[in-house]
Amino acid sequence: MLTVLYGDAYLVAVDKPPGLLVHRTGLDAGETRFALQLLRDQLDRPVWPAHRLDKGTSGVLLFALDAATARAMGLVFEAGEGVSKTYRAVVRGWPDDEGLIDHPLRRMPDDMRVQRVEMQDAVTRYRTLERYELPLPQGRFPTTRCALVELQPLTGRRHQLRRHMKHLSHPIIGDSTHGKGPLNRDLAALLGLQRLWLHACQLGLRHPVGGEDLVIEAGLGSEWDIWRMHLVGGIDQAQ
Repeated sequence: MLTVLYGDAYLVAVDKPPGLLVHRTGLDAGETRFALQLLRDQLDRPVWPAHRLDKGTSGVLLFALDAATARAMGLVFEAGEGVSKTYRAVVRGWPDDEGLIDHPLRRMPDDMRVQRVEMQDAVTRYRTLERYELPLPQGRFPTTRCALVELQPLTGRRHQLRRHMKHLSHPIIGDSTHGKGPLNRDLAALLGLQRLWLHACQLGLRHPVGGEDLVIEAGLGSEWDIWRMHLVGGIDQAQ
């Protein structure tokens, strides 16, 4: 059963677990479980996804309860006005305390709306919250450095956070497409858990019908504490 974070006559938000697709897709034809189907069965009524999260990403996922609200929310998310998203991620290395990534991204081949490949403006704000050092040798270094970061996408491009952190040379741990495979495998073995360490912790928006401002939050799961169990020394709290 999915954890419901918010619900009214028009919208419902759930805490999506990692590894669950939002809806059926030909890109992952072997999957049989989807958030849309699970929530539909749970509420015993049709639902429409208002936006999407990658399969590996956990956290706040919003659905509409009727087609008109779904269309309205689709326009809101496409325009990006009045919507704010905040994520937590664990990345390789120690990024600066804060920064702005302003790096255009090429539209992905399976997300083409026109025949030619397009470059899209893409901007992400980041802030480093904690820095970790783990007892895992990497190359000539005796330990592995990782960091907990807060990410705020100011545009809504496909895989934006994952691609931007790769561009910054601080890929998200567990990212099989944009990360480092050997490091992901070594850290999964050390932690005893393999997943994409990316979580949608807050979604802010204006209600499409009532007009009130909503802030929907999903706390980090208990598995996020596992990083603290393997530290060399203490945690460096970034300023």
